[in-house]
Amino acid sequence: MRLPEAFVAKMKKLLHEEADEFFAVYENEKTNGLRVNPLKTSPDSWAKMAPFSLTPVPFCPTGFYYDRSEQPGKHPYHAAGLYYIQEPSAMAVAEALRPAPGETVLDLCAAPGGKTTQLGAMMENKGLLVANEIHPKRVKALAENVERLGLTNTVVVNETPEALAERFPGFFDKILVDAPCSGEGMFRKEEEAASFWSQAYVEECAARQRRILQSAYAMLKEGGILVYSTCTFSPEENEQTIEWLLQTYDDLRMVPIEKTGGIEPGRPEWTKTNRAELEHAARLWPHRVKGEGHFIAKLQKQRPTAPWNGRRAKANAPKAAIRLYRQFEQATLRTERHGTVVSFGSQLVMLPEQCPDWSGLKVVRAGLHLGEVKKERFEPNHALALALRTDEVNHVLDLPSTGHEIIRYWHGETLPTGGDRGWLLVTVDGYPFAWGKEVKGTVKNFYPKGLRLV
Repeated sequence: MRLPEAFVAKMKKLLHEEADEFFAVYENEKTNGLRVNPLKTSPDSWAKMAPFSLTPVPFCPTGFYYDRSEQPGKHPYHAAGLYYIQEPSAMAVAEALRPAPGETVLDLCAAPGGKTTQLGAMMENKGLLVANEIHPKRVKALAENVERLGLTNTVVVNETPEALAERFPGFFDKILVDAPCSGEGMFRKEEEAASFWSQAYVEECAARQRRILQSAYAMLKEGGILVYSTCTFSPEENEQTIEWLLQTYDDLRMVPIEKTGGIEPGRPEWTKTNRAELEHAARLWPHRVKGEGHFIAKLQKQRPTAPWNGRRAKANAPKAAIRLYRQFEQATLRTERHGTVVSFGSQLVMLPEQCPDWSGLKVVRAGLHLGEVKKERFEPNHALALALRTDEVNHVLDLPSTGHEIIRYWHGETLPTGGDRGWLLVTVDGYPFAWGKEVKGTVKNFYPKGLRLV
């Protein structure tokens, strides 16, 4: 591929004798990866049942490489949210943050959702995960991926970092800033990124990254952890940005990141102050790991922060709507869901625990979308199907992943069954896939039209 001449000259100067090895990578095919969703299945189970040839990613326990001849995006397991197709190096970022169940976490630049869904799974759907994306078009894909992977503790918002910082000072235990960058590390994956590149663009990105980090710092609690990442090589956006951050906020301390599977330390020599602690950062080089280029830094805030004194969200769903949902729940599910239920028009949503009030902010998705009240009945949403386990439902129609019926259902067709059980969960090899309604011997198709196989 053709690389920008100024980029080639810059990397030769930075890498010296390593440069030939680095540039040789661009003659090779990019690597492909997927990350199994532990909310649905375990990595061990997945490795045994996967219909693809897989090898483990050394720095991500849920990550696997797959062969480029495979097409995992076209398999029903993908639609069922069993895995997320993700560039392998990108999997290391959430591993550095590793939030615990019950924590309050922010993914500040979250689309398309690879890192968000990885964080949500680590949290076991407990606590609160806020996934923000400033671009309206990209936030839609983020919300769809959150739904597909069965996240129920996640609020997807479409706001500026500054607007969130004003509302949530000192609120979060952990924050991920996977910053918009010049994308040098993705030239092999997205050749279009190379055509945008210039040194001026690198400087522009670095300035934007600093503004985002100011907002992130303001939202972090005392003792809170901030992980900053980019998919670029440039020192201006990586070590020099962290150097600026440490100089600006003298209470921040770098936390070492484990270096496994070929991950290398940061390069203090590429900064003005040559701070030795920048070695605690991580660099993923495409000639050292099986993946593209990434940079990761992990920092902890030491300065005391005042307790957050904002309002929490309150239930506001009409009693009649709640009654219809509970009737559906009793008839269809084996378990009751407890939480704060709010309504957006005729739609019912169950919020994550300890959810703040979002009035005045652009919320795209809030927690678990239960469904819609239509006249005197309740119709469940696709998100509820994907958030359930098979043992939580009274009636199941299980379809094999290798058969024609699952493909027909994915296309939007009805299926003859001979039964009359009402709402049931359509599953693929035992994994929730969609809702169906069995009436007079036929299962009516409730797979969302916008997601159907074309």
